[in-house]
Amino acid sequence: MAGPRGPTAADQTAPEPVERLASPFKRFAATSAAGGIVLIACTVAAMVWANSAAHDSYHHLFHVEELTIGFGEFHLSKSLGHWINDALMALFFFVVGLEIKREILVGELSSPKKAALPIAGALGGMIGPALIYAALNWGRPTIGGWGVPMATDIAFALGILSLLGSKAPTSLKVFLTSLAIADDLGALIVIAIFYTDDLATNYLLLAALVTACMVGLNLMRVRSPWIYFLFGIALWYFVFKSGVHATIAGVVGAMTIPATARVGPRRYLEASRTALEKFEMYTDNPDFDVKTSPAQRAAVWAVHRSSLQVLPVLHRLEEAIHPWTVFAVIPIFALANAGVELHGSVGDTAGSRTTLGVVLGLFLGKPLGIFAAAWIAVKLGIGALPGGVSWRHIFGAACLGGIGFTMALFIANLAFAALPDELDHAKVGILAASLLSGILGLAVVASCPAVSEIEELEE
Repeated sequence: MAGPRGPTAADQTAPEPVERLASPFKRFAATSAAGGIVLIACTVAAMVWANSAAHDSYHHLFHVEELTIGFGEFHLSKSLGHWINDALMALFFFVVGLEIKREILVGELSSPKKAALPIAGALGGMIGPALIYAALNWGRPTIGGWGVPMATDIAFALGILSLLGSKAPTSLKVFLTSLAIADDLGALIVIAIFYTDDLATNYLLLAALVTACMVGLNLMRVRSPWIYFLFGIALWYFVFKSGVHATIAGVVGAMTIPATARVGPRRYLEASRTALEKFEMYTDNPDFDVKTSPAQRAAVWAVHRSSLQVLPVLHRLEEAIHPWTVFAVIPIFALANAGVELHGSVGDTAGSRTTLGVVLGLFLGKPLGIFAAAWIAVKLGIGALPGGVSWRHIFGAACLGGIGFTMALFIANLAFAALPDELDHAKVGILAASLLSGILGLAVVASCPAVSEIEELEE
């Protein structure tokens, strides 16, 4: 049998016409700012649609026309907007839950020393905006919106940082990512505790039973994502019927997903090498190719199965679902929720206590709360500044924390479900504050010295 040969021209697969056409879109999707750009486009589209001559169609499509899913007694009839906010966004929260679990297990939240600074910043960034909003709306029916300016939109914030190149060191991106994840965890707790309707304990117990089953599957080392998916649907239904907001099911379900691999690196290498050696045995024989050789196909599938077994289900699901949430779920959510009809005078909207509370909470409360809490943590010796990051970098990241778009809109829908006019005021405040925070954060980080200059100053 001939020895191994290198790849020839025949082995090099030329891109198909469709692949050549799709390559610009693939390059765009690979950029850090891509998700934010798509989100902005959908937000603008929603605003234009809601304020055009076709504004009735916008309202009817998302908030009037009902869609029924299910069968027999197990069916739900909701508007498309409700399905997007309650079901589709559960997928987004599932990915958030996976990210939180990964960070707690092996990431920047895996030890007290690593987690101290971003957690302190997240706490300050939640308390500051909530206090400002509450101070402006105390004793009013709008006080329930105190949770709106608390959360950070990680997609927007990191998208802006990616535009700055060396001005935004990797350690700053890690800090902002960890802060946003801790911030999301806090927002989820707030939603579960303060924005929950009357509880139906029978459904809550059923949800707990499903969760226990999913934990049991994990302990029994079940690694099939589809089994967790089926149990996840049941979990979502029971949580929805319990009165707790249905998206919490996404986070709870994510916490049960296995984070350990079925096989270790050494066993993976041994199994893959064995399969590749069997595949290579037939490579130089002109009478065999993958289409006609069962042995080669078996070898390929063996490598495929080994690759799945060495990757934890948590990482596989996060990698598979994350693009869908960035380029489909969140943009659709924005399209359905960002369309505010700007009726009435601008002065009345801008002067609304709801609008002012949201704008000042996000634009002032967020950066001041994050920066102050981070400074206190460092001074007390609890946390430490990341390498190559100055206090100006931290303040710039804190300003970007004021971009609360996705989660802020989500909480606004819960807080002002019975106050549609105030919901519109809150949305205007979210959009305005997110724009101002993005511009300020971009300017502050852009004014920071490059990483090499910081290192020279430290020396």
